[in-house]
Amino acid sequence: MRYFTTLLLATLGLVFTLQAEDKKSDWVKMFDGKTLDGWKVNENEKSFSVQDGAIVAHGDRSHAFYVANDKPFKNFEFKCEVQTKNNSNAGIFIHTKFQEKDWPKMGYECQVNNSYNKDPQKTGGLYNTVKVLEAPAKDDVWFTYYIKVDGKHVTVKIDDKTVVDYEEPANKEGTIKLSEGTFALQAHDPGSTVMFRNLEVRRLP
Repeated sequence: MRYFTTLLLATLGLVFTLQAEDKKSDWVKMFDGKTLDGWKVNENEKSFSVQDGAIVAHGDRSHAFYVANDKPFKNFEFKCEVQTKNNSNAGIFIHTKFQEKDWPKMGYECQVNNSYNKDPQKTGGLYNTVKVLEAPAKDDVWFTYYIKVDGKHVTVKIDDKTVVDYEEPANKEGTIKLSEGTFALQAHDPGSTVMFRNLEVRRLP
């Protein structure tokens, strides 16, 4: 009897585990490596191009918003590879919404800046919220950028090293906070060149 009870419990445990895993979606590619299909660029379309399998952000201020999926993203894992050129600035926005012009007002900007000397906030930080002052990556080298949002918790990893582990206060005011929305890539200025490739996302329960 004890054997069958143990077997039943083990089977139930496996079923519950599989059910929990089923609630996680599969990784979805956000970029086909050839076109900007699924992305909507505001202000200056020429600031974004596709070269050698990467989205290149270079030019006057502009943002490319991910519009391939109408369902807002709330809890998720996001990952991509990024390469910066010398003295370049960009960003990856989360929980944001499309707007015709200006810097995105909704959600957080995850900073991309390894050597841009006009701004001390470096790669991986949540802009003006969790400041990273020492760049965890280098220019001219591809590095991995990972962002996870789970409830009110944000984790950012650069090359698998955690640089942000942030719990948002329950009473945070304004629009720079967690809610739900989409992603956006930033072209910061004509002197900056930043490349993004292998962009993927998966939803979490």
